[in-house]
Amino acid sequence: MFDRLYDMPLFRPPSEGDNLIWQVTIGCSFNRCSFCSMYRSKEFRARSLAEAEADLTILARLWPEARRIFLADGDAFALPTDHLLALCAIARRLFPGMSRISAYATPANLLQKTPEELATLQQAGLSLVYVGIESGDAVTLRRITKGASPDGIVTAVIKARDAGIKVSATVILGLSGENDWERHIRGTAEVLSACAPTYVSTLQLHLEEERIDDFINRFQRVDRGVFLPRSDQGMLEELELLIDRLHPQRPIIFRSNHVSNTVPLAGTLPKDRQRLLTEIGTARKAWSTHRDLTTRRRRRLL
Repeated sequence: MFDRLYDMPLFRPPSEGDNLIWQVTIGCSFNRCSFCSMYRSKEFRARSLAEAEADLTILARLWPEARRIFLADGDAFALPTDHLLALCAIARRLFPGMSRISAYATPANLLQKTPEELATLQQAGLSLVYVGIESGDAVTLRRITKGASPDGIVTAVIKARDAGIKVSATVILGLSGENDWERHIRGTAEVLSACAPTYVSTLQLHLEEERIDDFINRFQRVDRGVFLPRSDQGMLEELELLIDRLHPQRPIIFRSNHVSNTVPLAGTLPKDRQRLLTEIGTARKAWSTHRDLTTRRRRRLL
C-alpha cells in the first residue's frame, strides 16, 4: 500500500528510516552533481497541495501514530515558502502530535530564503534540514558541479542555524581522488569549523556505473584535474585529517555510520576528538595488518 503512494525511486537519509516519508516534490531541482545518480530518471516538479494532502490523508489512516515526517524528494526546500508553510499546516492538522518535519535542502535553497522566512518555517515545525556539503574546497566543488561555493555553504548553514533550524551536513571522503585529497579535506574542515552544523556525517565516494565517465570527464575539465580513486586506507587517512582539523565554534555531533564508511564512528566534537582519532588509528593499523597478511598469503601461493 505504501509503495503506491510514491513515485519511485524514493530516497531518504538513514536517520529517517523509522519516520513517515511524504513525497511533496518529484526529483531534485538541481540534479547536476556529477557524482549523484539518485534522481536522474526524474524531472523535477512540485506536487500540488491537493495531491500532497490526499496522500498524507491516506498515510494518516495507515500510520496515525507517526510523529516525525520527512519531505521527499531531493530538495523539497526548493519549494516557495508559502507552499512549505501550507504543507506544514496540513501535517499539523492530520498529525496533531507531530514533533518534527525535515527535508533535504541545498545551500542555494537556504540562501534564497530570507531569515524571516526560515524562522517562520521553523516555527511551523520544519526544524531540520539535510544539506549535502560534500566538500569545502572550491576546486573540488567546481569539479563535481555542486553549484555551491565554500563561502556560500558557510553563509547558508549559519543562516539556517540562526533561524533555529538544525542542519545535518554530509561530506564525501574520496571525492577529490588521490592527488588532491588533502586540499579537499582541509577545505572541508575549515568550512565545517566556520559554520558548525548541528550534525556532520561522512560518506565514502561510490559512483554508479552510469555516472563514472561523466564524473571523470567533468573532473578533468576543471584545472586539468586527474581523478585517481582512493583505497580504504586512503579514506581512513582523510577521515583522520578531517577529525584532527575540525575545530568548530560550537559542538558538532559527528557520525560515520553510513554503510559506505570503512569504520563506524560516533562522538561529539571537539570533546571526543582524541577518542575518535584513536579509533581511526586502530582501524588503520588493523587494515594494514590485514593487507600485509593477505599479501604474504598470496606470495606463498605463487
